[in-house]
Formats: sequence, C-alpha cells, structure tokens
Amino acid sequence: MTEGLRIAIAQLDPTVGDIAGNARKAREAIAAARERGADLIVFPELFLLGYSPRDLLLRPDFIAAARGALDEIAAAAEGIAVIIGHIAEGGRREANRADPSARAFGSGRTLFNVAYLLAEGEIRGFQAKGRLPSFDVFEEERYFAPARRVSLIEWRGLRLGLSVCEDFWHEGGVIEEEIRAGADILVNVSASPYFAGKPSIRWELGRRWAARAGVPMIYVNLVGGQDELVFDGHSFVVRPDGEFLLTAPGFEEGLFVCDLAGGPVEGPREGGIGDLYRAIVLGIRDYFRKNGLKGAVVGVSGGIDSAVVLSLAVAALGRDRVRALFLPGPYTAPESGEGARAVAGNLGVELVEVPITPIHEAILSALTGTVDTGGVVAENIQARVRGLILMAFANALGYAVLCPGNKSEVAMGYNTLYGDTVGALAPIGDLLKEEVYELGRYVNELHGREIIPDAIFRRPPTAELRPGQRDDQDIPPYGRLDPLLRAFLVENRSRDELVASFGEGLVRDVVARVYRTEYKRKQLPPVIKVSPKAFGIGRRYPLTNGFRDL
Repeated sequence: MTEGLRIAIAQLDPTVGDIAGNARKAREAIAAARERGADLIVFPELFLLGYSPRDLLLRPDFIAAARGALDEIAAAAEGIAVIIGHIAEGGRREANRADPSARAFGSGRTLFNVAYLLAEGEIRGFQAKGRLPSFDVFEEERYFAPARRVSLIEWRGLRLGLSVCEDFWHEGGVIEEEIRAGADILVNVSASPYFAGKPSIRWELGRRWAARAGVPMIYVNLVGGQDELVFDGHSFVVRPDGEFLLTAPGFEEGLFVCDLAGGPVEGPREGGIGDLYRAIVLGIRDYFRKNGLKGAVVGVSGGIDSAVVLSLAVAALGRDRVRALFLPGPYTAPESGEGARAVAGNLGVELVEVPITPIHEAILSALTGTVDTGGVVAENIQARVRGLILMAFANALGYAVLCPGNKSEVAMGYNTLYGDTVGALAPIGDLLKEEVYELGRYVNELHGREIIPDAIFRRPPTAELRPGQRDDQDIPPYGRLDPLLRAFLVENRSRDELVASFGEGLVRDVVARVYRTEYKRKQLPPVIKVSPKAFGIGRRYPLTNGFRDL
C-alpha cells in the first residue's frame, strides 16, 4: 500500500520563538516538496516554535501565536500532506491557584507536545508524546502533559503511526501500541540534540522499530544550534529489512526526498572528530546569527585552546567577522607571541596586540599597602585585565567574546572569574584537554596545511601567570586527569569504581575540587554540548554542597 509514495523530509533549522519566520520556512518547504512530486512532507518536533521554547510556553500570547501558525500551515497543505511537530491545548487541570507565581505562569493549563497530520487544508488528527523527558537537558514535565490515548491516523487508505521524539527511545508505549494496532508507516518527529555517538544509536533504534513493525520507519530530526544545544539532523527512512531509503547529512539544512518503493542507499556513518568540529561550528554560527551578533573577539595566547577556538570562529563566521587579540603580560614567553601571530596569520585574521604589563603594574601599585598582592591575587589580576580588554574591544566593535576554556579546566575551576571566563559562548567547554588537541590536529588536516603550528602542540600547557608556570604544577597532568573526569562527570561512576581505576588520592583531590568550584561554572558562558553530559543546563548541582563521600 505504501508503494508509489514519495516522502519529503524537511530537515530544517528554526529559531526558538520566531513563529512567523519558522512558519515561512515551513510554507517554502511545502511548496518545494510539492514541486518535487512529494505526497507527504515531514517536519521535526515543535518546528513552528523551535526547540525548546521553555518558559515561552507559559506566556498566553505565545500560545495564541502558536494557534495561528498551525492554522496557516494547515491552509498550505493542499495537494500534499504535512506531518509537523507542534503543541495541542487541553482542558484546564487541577493546580495550585494560591501561589501568585503558579497562578500567573501557566498553572492549570494543559499542553501536549504532538505530531499533527494536515491534509487538504485541514487538521486530520494528531498524536501526543507519551514519554516526557526530564533528564539531562530536558525538562518537558514542566510544560507538557503525557498522551492520554494512542491511535492511528487514516490517510489515503493508510494507517499512520505518528510519534514524537522520546517515544522513539522506549520499547513500550506509543510506537508499540501503534504497531499492535496495525500501522502501515511509522513516523517520528524529533528534536534530538547531538552528542558524539548519538546518531548511531538512532540509526539502530530505527532499524529495530522498522523490523518489529514490518513497515517503513521515517525519522525526521531538527538541525541547528540553540543556546547550548546543537541538533545534528541525520534524518532517515529505513525499511523493515534494515536497508535505508534515505539518509540525510548531519549538521546541514535541506529538503530530502525519497520513494518508499525505491532502492536502498548506502547506510549512514558517523564522522568522528569531524562531526565534533561541525557541531561546534554550527553551534557558534547559529548562536551569532540568531542573536544578531556582528562578530567575535578571541583572545589568542599562543596555546592550543585559543588556537582551536579562533579556527572554529573563522569557520563559523568568516575571517572578516573575527578579531584576534594577543595580550602579553609580564611572564609571556616569546614563543607565545610567535604562536599567536602564526595562527592568526594562517587564518587571515587581523591580530591586535595590547601589552597588559603597564596596566597590571598600575593595579598592583594602587593596591600596595591595602591588600597582599602576591600569589594568586597578582595572577588573577592579569587574567582579569585581559578580560577587561577583550570586553572593551567587543563593546567597541559590537562583537561578542568567545571564551576559550576547555572542560578539564572548567571542571577543576582552573580559570579566573571575570578573566578568562568572560564571553558570550564557550565553544570548547565540553571538550577535555586531550580532545582539544585532537580537534586541533583535525583543523590542520581539514585545511590540508599547518594552521596551528606544531610548536603549539609540543609546548607544555601554561597560563603564564608566573615565571615558568605549567598547568601540571596546579592540576594533575591531563593524561591522568581527563580519563578520571570522563568517568566521574560523563559516566557517573561510583566512588569505589573511580578509586579502583584511578587511586584514592587522585580521586579525592579531583572530585573535591570539582565540587568546590561549582560556583564558577554557574557564571560560565553557555557551553556547546557535544558529550552525553556537559556543564550547563544538563548538570544542576547545588552551589552549597556538603556531600563529600567521593
């Protein structure tokens, strides 16, 4: 019955809250799909609103605008059917009416996260999301109610089994019920954020559902950056025998069409470190584009972190929208300047040099006799002077600063508040130090020449805040630190497991420091998430924390 059907996948990049702009994108995609002879076009989860609208969903005027947008798309569904993620409103529910904040912000209102079928100018039906994710970066139980029923939707003699994102990840529930009811096609609309390894999990789940149902599985995922999250696309259509009819590229917008009766295509594969690169570039580009930011300021130190961030910024924004600053201080080595100039020159970026030693000395002089200006005080003043100058340039140009901190430094609090933590975005804040080196090598490989000089890779990491200083004098060597941080932060291993793998002393010292510096991460710029557990909205530890069993 599905033979002869042509399916269009609208793997597109909406902007949260830009309902009019997202609806315009949807209408253009519908028209293009119709021209290409598609019978059905499928959009991602909550496409007209963007994912996730978060507390915009508590605003009555936002909900009213959402109603109008759905009517607009339904009217455009002439000569082609449309499946699109959106919201549905339910009746009032019992809620706290006494607390003013509850009363003002959505108490008693019921919303569902749904997939609609629109055809011939009208709404033919919808299926609500059954499983509401409330882990890591997800908080859907705050806004939505779960599906109250599961049913197939009839269209052209076919029984369509629609589902929304999280239901795809659970063995039971909505999709299982649709299979038992005799669905002819399964369609999942998703807004599934990227982390390394996740696309492969989706592809395997898609194969499993198609095989279990004995029918094609259509999976459409959002693409684009939204604050800390990057949606990678990688949409697909898979047959019951596990062969793919369509595999959309990762990290790219597009309208992709396939025939359900067509032959198979080559199966999808992840791109390793290249996918991490593309994810971060997309995250930077969309953050700047969607927030109307003109360009980026990057402080380059001659080290690997700032070299990689500068390379990513140029890839995302173009060299004409990036300004590099080299800010030598009293302990800056000549090779730092050589490295900074080489990276900026290789990328074709204008480099401005502003020595900070006179400013640093003036501040120390002003404080002499008032506070002890030795040790960490003098070190942090250097970092904060650099932060001040970076922000001054950003203000003058109408640009935003990119923070160069990596996950290892951020975890250990090995950074200075209002110094090297200033910025609008932390592009590599979810990469451990050894991953930053790997990404740097990929940058050179991608360009086919040396963008980041070999000397930067070989040089021991240093913040140059005192004579001869190296990172491994203040924190464990990254070769020992990174595996422990991955096991603790990402894999959430128990104390006994950590101690067995890394030793009591190292575990005690590192974990204590992670807990002790939580307040710094609370004030960090948004971190682009590329691992299963990143700093930011997905990690919500208390700042005041007396738990010390680790």
